Amino acid sequence: MPADDLRETAAALAGRALELPEVAGARTVAAYVSVGAEPGTRALLDALRARGTRVLLPVLLPDNDLDWGVYEGADSLARVRHGGRTALFEPAGERLGADAVTAADVVLLPGLAVDARGVRLGRGGGSYDRVLARLERAGARPALVVLLYDAEVVERVPAQEHDRPVDAVVTPSGVRRFRDASR
Repeated sequence: MPADDLRETAAALAGRALELPEVAGARTVAAYVSVGAEPGTRALLDALRARGTRVLLPVLLPDNDLDWGVYEGADSLARVRHGGRTALFEPAGERLGADAVTAADVVLLPGLAVDARGVRLGRGGGSYDRVLARLERAGARPALVVLLYDAEVVERVPAQEHDRPVDAVVTPSGVRRFRDASR
């Protein structure tokens, strides 16, 4: 996508996500910094922060689990390369521990696709599967929202027993709910 289209898409994605009542009313949102061809998240991160929302960003650990840190703006990010992977942007400040995500009202998840059942296809590293399992063990019930391009919402993706469905998918053109996030 040309740079102008990427910016427009990121702005549309941020606008749609901020329209979700659970995102609009969240005190803490666990999110991520998009990289490569992923739908852009920076506009959303900055908008959340401007609203006074505490934004937690992941820090990839050597075992593929995730620690968390607070997003303090673009200048608070460090570009980090993990092995042969694409460089990630992670918070440079204090680490809060893997359980910090359990305080989130909303967890924004990356993905490659989501299907009509709300099953998210990740990148295969298991990092977010661990996050979802951690939330379940803690009894935490944040809204689970995946951010994707329109074409990444498909009829069916492969699922495994440990996969947990998301509550909604946000794309630049709209929101699709799979279940009531207020449970």
